[in-house]
Amino acid sequence: MPLPRSTTSSALPRLGFIGIGLMGDPLSRRLAEAGHPLTLYNRTRAKAEAVAADTGARVADSVAELTAEVDVILSCVANTEVLREVMLGSDGVIARARPGQRIIDMTSADPAATRELAQAASEAGVSWVDAPVSGGVAGAEAGSLAIMCGGDAADVEAAREVLAPLASRITHMGPVGSGQVTKLCNQLLVGCTTAAIAEMVALAEASGVDASRLPDALAGGFADSTPFRMLTPRMASRDFEAPSWHLRTLLKDVDMATAQGHRQSSATPMAALAAQLMRSRLARGEGEKDPATLIRLYRDDDAQH
Repeated sequence: MPLPRSTTSSALPRLGFIGIGLMGDPLSRRLAEAGHPLTLYNRTRAKAEAVAADTGARVADSVAELTAEVDVILSCVANTEVLREVMLGSDGVIARARPGQRIIDMTSADPAATRELAQAASEAGVSWVDAPVSGGVAGAEAGSLAIMCGGDAADVEAAREVLAPLASRITHMGPVGSGQVTKLCNQLLVGCTTAAIAEMVALAEASGVDASRLPDALAGGFADSTPFRMLTPRMASRDFEAPSWHLRTLLKDVDMATAQGHRQSSATPMAALAAQLMRSRLARGEGEKDPATLIRLYRDDDAQH
């Protein structure tokens, strides 16, 4: 159902949102619903136009055009490489920015690259807050995300006002890059948990136990968690289609977590193993499927799929 068209207030900053994907779509809709004047840009224009049709937002023809007409630029793009392109290109955000503008990056991106981009933004007189999120599409739609921020305290406080409609919790984790490190810690845990859940479901099935009953049986115990409740039923039913998150995205984040471990000489053996297990499914062409597809490592004949 389309959201009601907002009545904008001159007191609210003009927002530009770059990246209308699985997360960017509901995030941008909630910002429009909160009353912000909103300009959208997406490489696949039709996705931005769909949001604009429901919310009254405007669609820009380029990143440069979006940057020229807003006060705050939010980005939520596929990966670090796309973020670099959006920010550092000759017509990118930083090249076209005005002193005093703000960047709030919600991409799950590499911490070292984030610090480099923030430095480039600072040299242009633009503040940077890294603000990756946890909670998935459902959390974005409900405005209940956990957002972990890195940046100067004053910049994070200013970002908090913009991000409030999206989150149940916004935590300032430290200087620029700290939000991204926190997100990698989150994803390391999620990735390892996903791999363990696949082993657990396989063990239950091999032992004659109905794995679909595990969430009820273990609810409220030490093993209970959001990934457990989400993934176990999908693994038990072999439901990998129409995912609310993609295996390739989780693998990207776990790979970044292991890379961060290498930089800091902090061992990440479990994350590295989880990444290898995920990569084996990508080799089978399952990167766009739900991470629940990891159950196929143990229980399904790949020749049947």
